Parts: sequence; structure tokens; C-alpha cells
Amino acid sequence: MKYANLGRTGLKVSRLGLGTMNFGYVSDEKASFGIMDAALDAGINFIDTADVYGGPQKPDMEKGYGHSEEIIGRWMHERQARDRIVLATKLYQPMGYGPNDRRLSAYHIRKACEDSLRRLKTDRIDLYQMHHIDRHTPWEEIWQAFELLVQQGKVLYVGSSNFAAWHIAMAQGAANSRHFLGLVSEQSLYNLANRTVELELVPACRHLGIGVIPWSPLAGGLLGGTLGKAASGRRGALGDVIERHRAQLEAYEALCRELGEQPSDVALGGLLHNPAVSAPIIGPRTREQLAANLRAVDICLSPEVLRRLDQIWPGPGGEAPKACAW
Repeated sequence: MKYANLGRTGLKVSRLGLGTMNFGYVSDEKASFGIMDAALDAGINFIDTADVYGGPQKPDMEKGYGHSEEIIGRWMHERQARDRIVLATKLYQPMGYGPNDRRLSAYHIRKACEDSLRRLKTDRIDLYQMHHIDRHTPWEEIWQAFELLVQQGKVLYVGSSNFAAWHIAMAQGAANSRHFLGLVSEQSLYNLANRTVELELVPACRHLGIGVIPWSPLAGGLLGGTLGKAASGRRGALGDVIERHRAQLEAYEALCRELGEQPSDVALGGLLHNPAVSAPIIGPRTREQLAANLRAVDICLSPEVLRRLDQIWPGPGGEAPKACAW
């Protein structure tokens, strides 16, 4: 496994992060333990979860919220693995039906942190991420709450997720005015087929020293060799999406065959070539899926191959303002 600094910090994380949204929902506890065991054996030290993971994420459905954190907590305790991993979780999403059981008020930040610590059976969260921007809470309140958690040793670093570039700029400006480290990472939807963040968010993060953590780096499986799987009868739930992107997928999978690499590895490798990216989050449902992604950290894509990937999966045309002005 290879490692990189998380943004501008001195913290080293594996170039692939283990996402655990499936734990307790798609993957039962035994399977989840096996995936984490295999990840640790492979050198993956970055495990990402959220308080809301582990069950249906709709208020009108039976809730399994917190189950993913509980599974990770039991695994860390049984394997005595806490000091071998960088543990990341998130807050923001509804964790109950009360008006203060969500978002980023100081009230909810404090309670959400205590609840996650209890479920995770740990005394600290290494990377505590805001799962979404809160348009109703001022940054003075948000940063004051996080500063207290850092002072108490309950949180080491703070990150964001699903922020726009201007949210990042506003957040970091407010943190700087308080002489606080502020954001060290941003977790965004980013893959070869979804490159909108390259317009403004990626340049902002690069400039501010905020590590980009792509989620859904395989576009929900679209970039994982879907045409080959469909041909073998494993079409899955991507039928309509495959048809919309069939020409691109044919060109992409042909390029991967030419390179002698698996499509999923090329997709992850393409992201890892971006210097702003710290670690894409992979979400394997089995140990076999995890093992299939490990090759990505060793792939070296030439400038010509990266150019061809740009032709197949064009982004927003570069960075703003050049992409949209002059």
C-alpha cells in the first residue's frame, strides 16, 4: 500500500480509503469484519463511516442508523486495531425526529460526537466530517463547537463533505479568523464520469491545502467493467445508465483491455493521478471486491492515456474561469 498526506496535514492515509456505508445493511457483521481484516492486512489504514450509515436512510423507514459505527467499534475492540487506523466519521443527517437531531448547531455537534464515540467504543475521532453544508447555522457557532471538541481531544481533524467551492472558502476564511486549522479534507462525488468538481472545488482545495476524498469513485459500478458483466448476464441495476453511456463505456473498456488493466483499477488510478486527491473511498461488499481494487495504487497512467481518458470522459473543460470565460 502507498500513503499520502491528508491535505496539508502531517497525517498519512492509505491511498485507498475503506468506505463502510454497506456495513450492517448490505454486508452483515461477519462479512464486515472480514472486509476490515483484509483491508488492514493490505495496509489500508483509513476507514470512513458516518453516524447515519447502517440502514435505510429515509425518515419514513425503519432506522438502522449508527449500525455501521457499532460494527466498526466492536471490530476495533476485538482486533485491538484502534491505533492502527485513521478513523473518520460524519455528522449532519437526521439521527432522530426532533428538530435538533440534525444539521450543525453546536447542540447537535456536541451530541452527535458523544453518540459516535460511544458507538465506536473510542475516545477520539481522527477525522470528523460535516456531511453537508448547513445553511441555517453561522460559521462562528460551528467552529466554536469544533474547537471545543479538539481542545477536549475528542476530535483531531475536521473535514467537510458535499460542499461547494464557495462553502469551502467561507468556512476556511472563518476558521482562519479564529486562528483555527479548519478544514483538512473535502469528500465529494468525483469519478471519471462525474467531474464537475474539477471546475472550482478541486482548484480551491488544492490552493487551500485541503485533501480531496472522492466518494463513488467507480460511479456506482458504472466504471467497474459493466459491459463485460452485462455480457455475462450480470447486468445489475445499471441497465438504463449503461445504455446512456454505451459508446463511452465501449471506448473506455477497450482502452482498459489495451492497457491490460481492470476498468475499476483504471478509474481509481485516474483519480489518484490528480495531486489534490488524498484517497478515493472504495465501498466493497466482499473481501473479493476489496482485493480487486488494490492494484489501483500501483497503476501509472501515461500522459497519453490520461488524454484519452479525457476524450472518453470529458470534464467541465478545465478549471474556472478559463473553462467558462477567458
